[in-house]
Amino acid sequence: MALPFGRSLCLSRWGAKRLGVAAVDARRGVSFKLEEKTAHSSLALFKGDTGVKYGMVGLEPTKLAPNVERFRDWAVVLADTAVTSGRHYWEVTVKRSQQFRIGVADVDISRDSCIGVDDRSWVFIYAQRKWHTMLANEKAPIEGIGQPEKVGLLLEYEAQKLSLVDVSRVAVVHTLQTDFRGPVVPAFALWDGELLTHSGLEVPEGL
Repeated sequence: MALPFGRSLCLSRWGAKRLGVAAVDARRGVSFKLEEKTAHSSLALFKGDTGVKYGMVGLEPTKLAPNVERFRDWAVVLADTAVTSGRHYWEVTVKRSQQFRIGVADVDISRDSCIGVDDRSWVFIYAQRKWHTMLANEKAPIEGIGQPEKVGLLLEYEAQKLSLVDVSRVAVVHTLQTDFRGPVVPAFALWDGELLTHSGLEVPEGL
């Protein structure tokens, strides 16, 4: 869904402000927190905005300050730091969640959309005890990884790749070939339980 010009311009400016926020060296990846003002009203952040939990009811939208950056229809939250180059690795601890999506998205992705349903976000989804990739609302199954306690994501910007990593084996399970056209941010969607992010990590040896 296309954004009105004014809203699109506002979000583009918001994304531009994030460029170069985090200075990273050749080994250590992007460090980020979750951006509360992007979080859907059913999501609550915790642990210094590094974790997100789902609430069945959530906050009443009318009680939230008007904000064009907040997701309106889907339980999505974005990170606060954009990536425009380099190789970056972060991990996600999964607690009591049976349905979530993790990946990256354009900084100005429509706030009326969900990550994975358009061609401006690239995600791995876990639902019904199975993993899939999702891009432009098309799913493809992933084999070789079970119910997670912790998973990793490896973003290789210049190579246009996003990989799901089995943390227990320190091995890439599946790689999505992407089409980045500008800055992207880590992105998360959640329909039960909790996710806790771990960023600013070095890319593990062998990846």
